[in-house]
Amino acid sequence: MLVNKVEICGVNTAKLPVLSNGTMRELFQRMHEGESQAREELVQGNLRLVLSVIQRFNNRGEPADDLFQVGCIGLMKAIDNFDLAQNVKFSTYAVPMIIGEIRRYLRDNNAIRVSRSLRDLAYRALQVRDAMVTRLSREPSMTEVATELGVAEDEVVYALDAIQDPVSLFEPIYHDGGDPIYVMDQISDERQQDAAWLEGLTVREAMNRLGKRERLILSMRFFEGKTQMEVAEEIGISQAQVSRLEKAALQHMRKYV
Repeated sequence: MLVNKVEICGVNTAKLPVLSNGTMRELFQRMHEGESQAREELVQGNLRLVLSVIQRFNNRGEPADDLFQVGCIGLMKAIDNFDLAQNVKFSTYAVPMIIGEIRRYLRDNNAIRVSRSLRDLAYRALQVRDAMVTRLSREPSMTEVATELGVAEDEVVYALDAIQDPVSLFEPIYHDGGDPIYVMDQISDERQQDAAWLEGLTVREAMNRLGKRERLILSMRFFEGKTQMEVAEEIGISQAQVSRLEKAALQHMRKYV
C-alpha cells in the first residue's frame, strides 16, 4: 500500500493546504450561513487529516486510493456535523469519524461472514456510539452504549467483537530497529511444535551449550509456556531483548540438532 506517494485519487498530496484555527472557524461560520464554497475549502484543507489516518491501515492490503476515498466520506460527515459551540478541536472530533468510516468499509469487505443479527446489533451500537460522541463530546463507555440501545452489555461486546477484522499471527506489533515482534510472539501454547521439539534429549544437550540466560529464556518460553512479555518482566529485560535472545538461541541450537 503506497500511502507516501504524491498523488492519491488524482490529488497532489504534496500541495495540500494547511488551515489555521482562525481560518477554520471562519470557514465553518460561512458554511453554516449556506456558503458551499466554504465547505469545499474545509474539505480540501483537511485532506492531510485523512492521509494521516489511512496510514494506520497500511497492513490491510487495501489500495490507498480506496481508503482515501472512504476516509474523505468520514471527513465530510465530520464537517457537516461539527458544532463550533463545543470546545473541541476539529481534528479531535474528525479523526474518530474518519477511522469509523474506514473500519465500516473494511468490515463490509471482510471475507469472514457474521450472522445478520449480530452485524445489525454491532452497526446499531456503532451508530449510537457516534451519536453519543457528538452529543457528549467524549467517547461513551460500553455500558452507556448498551443502556442507550436497551440491550445487555455483554451482547453488545459480543456483537462488536464478531465484526472485528482478523489479525495475522505474523503482523508486527513492535519494532525498535532490530528484529520485529509479531502477534505470534505474544501467544503461549504448550502444544506448539517448538515445545515438542525441545523435549528431546538431543535438544537438552544443545541447550547445555547455551549461556545461562538463554537457557532460562527457552525453558520459560517452551517448557513453562510463558509469553515473551512474562519472561521479560521476570528476568528484568525488555520484550525486544527477549525476542532477539530467543531467536539467536534457537538458531545456535539448530547447529547441534
